[in-house]
Amino acid sequence: MAVHVGKPTALAQEPGLEEPPDASATGAGDRHRLTALQGLAALSLDAMASVAYGPESIVLVLAAAGAYGMGFTLPVTLAIAALLAVLVASYRQVIAAFPDGGGSYAVAKRHLGRRTSLVAAASLILDYVLNVAVSVTAGVAALTSAFPGLHGERVWICLGVLVLVTAVNLRGVVDSAKAFLVPTALFVGSILAMIAVGLFRDGPVSTASAAGHDSALGEGATAVGALLLLKAFAAGCSALTGVEAVANAVPSFRAPAARRAQRTEVALGALLGAMLIGLSVLIGRFHLQPVEGVTVLAQLADASFGHNAAFYVVQFATMVLLALAANTSFGGLPVLLSLLARDNHLPHVFALKADRQVHRHGVVWLALVSAALLVFSGGDTNTLVPLFAIGVFVGFTICQVGMVRHWYGERPGGRRTKAALNGFGALLTGVCAVVVTATKFTEGAWLIVLALPLIVLAFEKIHRAYAEIGERLELGRVPQPPNRSHSLVVVPVSGLSRLTCQALTAARSLGDEVLAVTVTHPTAEDRRAAEALRRDWESWKPGVELTELSPETRSLGRPVSAYVRRLAQTHPDAQITVLIPETEPARLWQRLLQNQRGSVVAHAVRRDTDAVICRLRFRIMAEAEPPVPGTGATH
Repeated sequence: MAVHVGKPTALAQEPGLEEPPDASATGAGDRHRLTALQGLAALSLDAMASVAYGPESIVLVLAAAGAYGMGFTLPVTLAIAALLAVLVASYRQVIAAFPDGGGSYAVAKRHLGRRTSLVAAASLILDYVLNVAVSVTAGVAALTSAFPGLHGERVWICLGVLVLVTAVNLRGVVDSAKAFLVPTALFVGSILAMIAVGLFRDGPVSTASAAGHDSALGEGATAVGALLLLKAFAAGCSALTGVEAVANAVPSFRAPAARRAQRTEVALGALLGAMLIGLSVLIGRFHLQPVEGVTVLAQLADASFGHNAAFYVVQFATMVLLALAANTSFGGLPVLLSLLARDNHLPHVFALKADRQVHRHGVVWLALVSAALLVFSGGDTNTLVPLFAIGVFVGFTICQVGMVRHWYGERPGGRRTKAALNGFGALLTGVCAVVVTATKFTEGAWLIVLALPLIVLAFEKIHRAYAEIGERLELGRVPQPPNRSHSLVVVPVSGLSRLTCQALTAARSLGDEVLAVTVTHPTAEDRRAAEALRRDWESWKPGVELTELSPETRSLGRPVSAYVRRLAQTHPDAQITVLIPETEPARLWQRLLQNQRGSVVAHAVRRDTDAVICRLRFRIMAEAEPPVPGTGATH
């Protein structure tokens, strides 16, 4: 029978982390999953926040061609909105076809092969990690722009925001959705209100926000070439990051999960498209010019509302949402990591769920890597932005190509129209990926070009390791019938105590033959202690032989492991167990007082032998606590 290395087995499980049986079907399990509205708050913050820098990216590129170039802001935005519609329609179909989540990874795995799916997964991982760092730094940058005195502390502020978002997500995706629902609604409401007011407001642009700043508009430039428009289109496509997050996290929704996720995807596309087009219309209506030190969104708010309380509401909502946009990654990446773990491309621990349906290990890993990026970049958004959009465009392209294969493989009605739509989307996103990589290569994009194949190689190496483990364990095969062998139990002791008695009692219940060993070092003090132990042992008469090990050095673990190796040579058919007695103080701080002798012996035996290690826990209760039965149980 062929070897099969499947989903994580009991070997990969940890106490307290297993998913409750049938959790998705129970009321308690469903309570910790998302509604469509909650999904919009938990998984769309990245896409929603991109309206703060997407239009600005277009304006900064077109500004090189002067006022004439600025006139192409709306056409470029409409092209991006068209691509957004294609992506939303595509990912709506991805959700229906792949209700277990995974997005680009799941599509590529089924239709484009394992290697291509790993490239998609690697690109999504890079995008999600960079999204956290970019979102947090952008939000903190908005804060330090309003309060320049905090600029020197921006790294610590970034880390504080990251800790807050991580803590909320460790409580569950539903709790994070509830916590971020109000900031999301405030941001969307303020942007839509600004667009509505700006469309019906007459008069010139207010210059309050631009006072004292130089225009960044190119002077005397009139020619707008195809390459410039293509670059503006690629730069503005940064507003599309996060569109795939809903498709990646379908299992996080309440039943019917696929239908709720589809509604969330459509709502996200409609809101994002409306905001992008509305802001672009305002840019043309107010003849906006890019200004050094003032964001495009701030200028639009100033022009629409004036420099009043409404202006500051928009700025505050933008700052909060940018900082919290990292939540999209916390909702999507742990699910993707769990799928990779189930396919043996990542450690199985990433597939485990804690209470509240949280992939805790994925959340913590994402937080740690993002924190390292924040420290590396010094809290500077410009250091990270060149790396941001490449990964998501690679994932988009792979997903679109995979869906083309999907339509021709499944052969549903209207497959040619659907395949043409996905093929056109693949062409557009592929061009964006190439253009962004080429234009940003020297600005740091080379790191992504290098990181993608390295991550894929890491996936492959982990997969081979699990395959080797499965071969050695003969997973998928019927094992030989179990048989009983002679059992030897070795108990290291350093003195007589109640702990020694408990250890020998447990050892006699475990094995056929029990051997006690003590390590005596070549010093006068140790020899006197050994003689005292020998006299007490003979007086006690426990019925177990005590063997003295006398190494030439003051090593503790190596003499025991060497003794176990000799036993294995003289008893080749015996099962050898090393039972290490240890105390466990009642207070956590009291554990710092222990000498860690048990850990030293366990490490040496594990490293040098194949013996079974059993660590006996003897709990020392506080004075007010009653004795607990079973304190001598082994681990």
